[in-house]
Amino acid sequence: MPDAMEEPQSLEEDRGKPADKLIVIVDDDDSVRELLEFVVTKEGFRVQTAVDGEEAVRRISEIMPDLVILDMMLPRYGGFEVLRELQHGPTASIPIVIITGRYSDRSTTDMIRQESNVREFLEKPVRPPALAMLLHKLLHTRPVLDSSKGGW
Repeated sequence: MPDAMEEPQSLEEDRGKPADKLIVIVDDDDSVRELLEFVVTKEGFRVQTAVDGEEAVRRISEIMPDLVILDMMLPRYGGFEVLRELQHGPTASIPIVIITGRYSDRSTTDMIRQESNVREFLEKPVRPPALAMLLHKLLHTRPVLDSSKGGW
């Protein structure tokens, strides 16, 4: 029987740990990929990267990550081709966050947002605090409270 003085768990405590989640970052620009990797690891998530669309599809299919951050402008399969490829089979349920540095008109952005596996569409430069909050929201995790890591 539970102790009468025990407090019920809050919803916040029911959220998962970032270390239990794997994110794949797909971007051919080294500096952008490194920044995204820094943000993702700072938030406590595990991370792997891919530099082109072909590598992305292969790696994502092999490791089945919890989320993908996908640039739209990639060599060897563009982002849209990767997106479409991941909509079939076991990868279809993996949430995808699209990032792009290229201006997209509203109709293109709306078309991409309607893809079944797309959860968000962000324009570069990506703001680290916004990305961090989005990842925790999508993956149902809570930020790791570590004063040595500092805040955004």
